[in-house]
Parts: sequence; structure tokens; C-alpha cells
Amino acid sequence: MCGHTRRFNPSHQWLHNKITGGEFNIQQLDVQTYFFRRSNMNALGQARSWTDHLLWHHAAHTVDLFAWQCGAAPGAAGGGTIVAANALQGPIHPGLGIAMDMSIQLKSSTGAICTLSLSFNNDGPLGTFFRYIGDSGTYLARYDDLIDGKDNKIDVTKVDVSMNGIELQDREFFAAIREGREPNASVAQVLPCYRILHKLEQQLSQSA
Repeated sequence: MCGHTRRFNPSHQWLHNKITGGEFNIQQLDVQTYFFRRSNMNALGQARSWTDHLLWHHAAHTVDLFAWQCGAAPGAAGGGTIVAANALQGPIHPGLGIAMDMSIQLKSSTGAICTLSLSFNNDGPLGTFFRYIGDSGTYLARYDDLIDGKDNKIDVTKVDVSMNGIELQDREFFAAIREGREPNASVAQVLPCYRILHKLEQQLSQSA
């Protein structure tokens, strides 16, 4: 099982249920992933022994989420397969050796598109913000919280047994072991996401 927590956040689960129920179809997923990280420090201000990466870490969560949500649509062709992907990156940081800014575009076999902006240069609110633009409404998700397009808070407390996506992810891991079944976010399920990331890395390398 892979740690793709977005599948477990109550906000994204709530929308997943709307999609599987035929009440909502994504037209565009607009995502901003912003941090201020110009050294190898984690969110707690502690030094890391490894270098974080916009594509292989942060974009991975959104690429997987987009495919998972599009695949939830009743009768979704190809199970929400991503059929087109493009990427651009900004300058390479001289010390970290990575791009500090990146833009990614995706298209699903359902026709939905995803626009993802990522930055380690953003000196402002940190984190990832998801705007779901659909055929029957607009929703904004930030981790476990959800509002509609007019800033009305949506109650997601009854979506699952916890309001903590990381806890729900951990619960799924142990439940799958106990029940002898494939977990949500298994390696097999998320492998297509990493194939897309590989193609995007090749694109970026060729355009450098």
C-alpha cells in the first residue's frame, strides 16, 4: 500500500461518493501546491537527509487523486485513465539541484482536465488547495475540510470514522491485512500514476 492520503481525506471521500453516486462529474480539477522550502528542511523546521521533489512527491498525490476521482465516475472509460500529460518547470536551484516551480496539465479519458501549479518559492499560506469544478457545483478542499464555491462549509464529519485523513489511511492498511484483501491505494492501483510521472520527467529532461 502506498501513502496517497488524499484518497482518505474526508473532503475528497465526500466528493468521491458524489461521483460514484452519479451526482457530480469533474470538468476541471485546479490544484495549487505551495511551500516555502529553499533548504532541506521539513515542515517542523528539522533538517532532512533527502531532498524533497515537486514532481515525485507532491505532484504524485494530485496525479493519483485525479485518476482515482475520474475513475469513480459511473461508466468511466478506461477507469479514469490519464490520456495526456504535459509539464513545465522553472530554474534549477543551484544548491538543491531541483526545480523550485512546476506546472502540470493532465487530461482523463473521461474528458476532465487537471491544472496543477507547484512551488517551493511561495512565501505565503502553505499546503495544497483543490478546486473541483464540476457539472453540478464547485467545491474547494483543503486536507480534511471542504467548502462549496460560495464559501459555505460542508459537513464531512460523518463520511468516515475520523476526520483525520492520515489516521484513516493507517486504518485501511491494517483493515486490509485483517480482511485479507487489496487495500485502497495499493501498489497495483497507484502504479499508473508513477508511469505518468516518469513520462513527465522524460519530457522535462528533453526540454531542459
